[in-house]
Amino acid sequence: MTTRGARTAGRGIRGDLFDPLCPTRQLLDRIGTKWTSMAVKTLADAAPDEVRFAELGRRMPGVSPKMLSVTLRSLTRDGLVSRRVEPTVPPQVFYRLTGLGLSLEAALSGLRTWAEEHMAEIDRANEAADQEAGDAEPG
Repeated sequence: MTTRGARTAGRGIRGDLFDPLCPTRQLLDRIGTKWTSMAVKTLADAAPDEVRFAELGRRMPGVSPKMLSVTLRSLTRDGLVSRRVEPTVPPQVFYRLTGLGLSLEAALSGLRTWAEEHMAEIDRANEAADQEAGDAEPG
């Protein structure tokens, strides 16, 4: 069974973001993670050069090798990242953004800029909400 969102997304018509089976929603779920954003940014900073797996891990504080591997596998599968393996012992694996990946970096860059411009406002809202929640607790 296909949904309206799944049927229309392939023709360039917007899907139904509220439908869990919508391809647009599924793609946003994949590219909307912090590790995807960090990997794309790291690879964009290196472009057009390639970056080895271990170097990517060093440039992305806090990411585990497993999570980095999962993230890169997903980005490669989606055509956002290219992967090249040198047949050495052990194999050396290199990654770089594709043209499609570079276009995603442009969009993510705008989101990062928005976050930087509004972080203080968000922090104040969080502090106010925390204080309001604390005032509401029975003493």
